[in-house]
Amino acid sequence: MARSGARVGLVTGGARRLGAECARALARRGFHVAIHHRRSFDEAAALVTEIEDGGGSAHAFPFDLLAPNAPSDLVDAVVARFGRLDVLVNSAASMLRTPVGTVTADQLDEIFALNVRAPFLAAQAAARHMAPGSVIVNMADLAAFETWAGYIPHAMSKAAVVQMTRALAKTLAPDIRVNAIAPGIVLLPEGWDAASADRLAATTPLQRHGTPADVVRALEYLLDATFVTGEILLVDGGRQVRR
Repeated sequence: MARSGARVGLVTGGARRLGAECARALARRGFHVAIHHRRSFDEAAALVTEIEDGGGSAHAFPFDLLAPNAPSDLVDAVVARFGRLDVLVNSAASMLRTPVGTVTADQLDEIFALNVRAPFLAAQAAARHMAPGSVIVNMADLAAFETWAGYIPHAMSKAAVVQMTRALAKTLAPDIRVNAIAPGIVLLPEGWDAASADRLAATTPLQRHGTPADVVRALEYLLDATFVTGEILLVDGGRQVRR
């Protein structure tokens, strides 16, 4: 059941993986939660039920963010449903393996459309509705800071998210804080084998993988840290200091 006067949080890609954990975190904090998804109808419906069964408020919003107008249309739909928007978590993204020599123009366009254009346009639309004290959190990636030969377009897109975060933080201050989280080995891409997972853990200073809970704690810190904006919070087990 909706709670009158509660804050509203939108999580793109909120039906699965890290996005779903971020949606649960907002629900635990008493937010009305807008769960965006593309085709994950069953997962989104199950998450809405889970949140509402726990006494929270949630609604699913199916939009294909590859469509140019979809990010702003999504934000407008959330505001029409709940009457406000206080937090935007840009979590929807793709991570395609694209070794050099195989990358096509269509792949590049799709990666940048979802990973860069969509969060920028969503943030731009959200800022028009957000009151002072609102927060935008973008999901960047350790790939923005490391060299991954098989994922260069993905890394390029996440580097753009880093710059977008810093620029939006400056532009939207002081009313809206904008930060990013750059997860490391938290949830591996689907299809990765155990040997690759073990190798990544072994080359991480903390000698293990992270968990979605580590990212959620970073999100909760950024929601509460009222004197922090324009920061990229790496949640990577120390990979940035391993050399």
